[in-house]
Amino acid sequence: MGVDRHRTSTNGALGDGSVRVWAVRDYKRFLETERRLSPASVNQALAAIDNFYCSRAVGRPDVGRQPAAQAAPRALDGENQRRMLRAVDRWPVARDRVIASMLLQTGLRLTEIADPQLDDVAVSARKGAVTVRSGKGDVFRRVPLNSACREVLSESFTECRQLLDTKNTECEAVWASRLGRPMSSRSISSVLSRLADDAGIEGLSPHVLRHTFVTNLIRSGKDLVLVAELAGHRNLDTTRRYSLRTGHTQSRT
Repeated sequence: MGVDRHRTSTNGALGDGSVRVWAVRDYKRFLETERRLSPASVNQALAAIDNFYCSRAVGRPDVGRQPAAQAAPRALDGENQRRMLRAVDRWPVARDRVIASMLLQTGLRLTEIADPQLDDVAVSARKGAVTVRSGKGDVFRRVPLNSACREVLSESFTECRQLLDTKNTECEAVWASRLGRPMSSRSISSVLSRLADDAGIEGLSPHVLRHTFVTNLIRSGKDLVLVAELAGHRNLDTTRRYSLRTGHTQSRT
């Protein structure tokens, strides 16, 4: 009984649902009016509070979130997509060309494109796909490869295997560095940065190319469920955001 009374006295405020709600509402108002935080920052703070209450095995307070600004993720407009593809076509390294092409035409996340092994990629004259074994949220999916990706990917395989043969290494990664080692996510980002400089496009990143891929599918009228499956979205609301007006990445002048 003594232990139970102690537990009740120390956790009384946490255990009282109405107290939790009013305390968090007051804190939310403080963040909005005194700290003048953005809706996204307020919502992030509320999510942290929810996690705290869950860790104490008590219910989270029923406090509404701030409505966030409704805008699609930033993507390349048509002209900048053409500039990017022209830069890819003239780039001398086949491996770099296919990395950029796959980011734009498969919507893979940076960590997903850096992860595949050779047996995760299937390519033939008529079809091809890359297997994502553990995407965001440990989601497994297969993403089809269009003809442009398949053509340059076959060329890249030949180039990479020749390189690895000279380094006498058994690297099984799809992308290999000049030292015969698997490329890191940072190295892949650097490849894209160099291509972006050549194309004269500012603010380009793997995320922007992923957003461009999803935006193109949504704007062309593809089924929302199919797009969500290709993108690895677990929530259709995430996919719906791409139908909103987007902020485009700019070219350098």
